[in-house]
Amino acid sequence: MCSGCCEVCRSVSWTCALPAASEQVPVRGDPAVGKTALAQIFRSDGAHFQKSYTLTTGMDLVVKTVPVPDTGDSVWESPNVLCLVYDVTNEESFNNCSKWLEKARSQAPGISLPGVLVGNKTDLAGRRAVDSAEARAWALGQGLECFETSVKEMENFEAPFHCLAKQFHQLYREKVEVFRALA
Repeated sequence: MCSGCCEVCRSVSWTCALPAASEQVPVRGDPAVGKTALAQIFRSDGAHFQKSYTLTTGMDLVVKTVPVPDTGDSVWESPNVLCLVYDVTNEESFNNCSKWLEKARSQAPGISLPGVLVGNKTDLAGRRAVDSAEARAWALGQGLECFETSVKEMENFEAPFHCLAKQFHQLYREKVEVFRALA
């Protein structure tokens, strides 16, 4: 699990306006698990939690510039990291993460697609239906990092994105090394 203690996570400044690599991070999961809330609370740096949402139909585009060290202003056209979200009070939303992961990986055949699994709505502890250990074991088996958050209580909502930045940075460094080896 990415704990934010590494050099990359410490050096990422969510408010800095330095040039950043442009990266698409698909946030996928069942309806009403908190995907839009998670993306919007991250975008607003925890300043705004919208208490009521209308169900997002289609796609909701949330843009936030996140500097990733040593990447200059490179642009990658396709997603290279993934964020899967489930509701800890809804076992079906967790079980469906397999389907969401399979769909995402089928759109990027032949490449590794690292990412994070995020269990949202931990503030509803009395209604929990998905065991943390089970989610963590599944995530690790799929090559994903695992996090739990409560967007409503603004708890741990940045950690998955710090980890995604770290994963993106690692992929970038690997691509740079491949290009150097070819030169």
